[in-house]
Amino acid sequence: MKDMKIGVVGLGRMGANMARRLKDCGYQVSVVFDVAETLTKELAAELGAIPAEKLATVTERADVILTVVTDDAAMLEVFSPDGLLAGAEGRVFVNCATVRPETHELVDELCRAAGASALEACMASSIPQAREGTLYLMTAGDESVFKKLEPMLKDLSKSLRYVGTTGQAAKVKALVNMVMNVNTAALAEGLGLGQALGLDLAMLKEVFSQTGANSRVLETDADDMIDRDHDCYFSAAHAAKDSGIANELAAASGVEVPLSQATEAQYRRLIELGRGELDKSAVAELTFQGRIDE
Repeated sequence: MKDMKIGVVGLGRMGANMARRLKDCGYQVSVVFDVAETLTKELAAELGAIPAEKLATVTERADVILTVVTDDAAMLEVFSPDGLLAGAEGRVFVNCATVRPETHELVDELCRAAGASALEACMASSIPQAREGTLYLMTAGDESVFKKLEPMLKDLSKSLRYVGTTGQAAKVKALVNMVMNVNTAALAEGLGLGQALGLDLAMLKEVFSQTGANSRVLETDADDMIDRDHDCYFSAAHAAKDSGIANELAAASGVEVPLSQATEAQYRRLIELGRGELDKSAVAELTFQGRIDE
């Protein structure tokens, strides 16, 4: 695989760090693109890649293209006839964004019609893991495409799963983020109430860790909630989007998810307050007394 040319579209902190990881592993990261021209030029200079001015150049100059975009609209925009699909015959697209399952399904159809292949590679990890090659990757699509790309995907990940046909990985990822976001909102309420009750939060956090209140977000977010350190690893805006995707899936399936709906509402409130680009831990700004009014 390392003789194949790699392109990367979407050079935020996840996409850029995945490109750096692949370069470190000996892959030919030949071309990069972002709508922010400065990001494109800076990463291209760092990696010795071509700074593409248009998406069609990425398809022209790469065999395998990773896309790491923000949402459904961005995903559909890059897979336009004059974008990545221009001259796409024989290319393989690895799509890492958290978007609706039907968006992945549509992109797969568009790629097939253009003579190309697509694979979902949904990520349940954050920025440091992208740089270190320790992502948790859930993939879906044509299994033969997965097998072809497996060596590269293993270099990006610590845990790699193939979960089925196109759209299945997006469904799993939606549920992962649904539960993570509910846990985050619940932790914020517990710590916020603990503060209001005059409890020692260090003690409370330790008790949580030793009882049924323990969770992964307790490890990653509790100190940030207490210290109000909300540097962004996974934004409140993305949390709202992803909870929304899960809630749409629930509604379509006839399943009631009141906790997830309440969680989405909390994150949408942060967006309304102009704090959507803070880390998801900023949901604690809504639950600690006196904070939201500052």
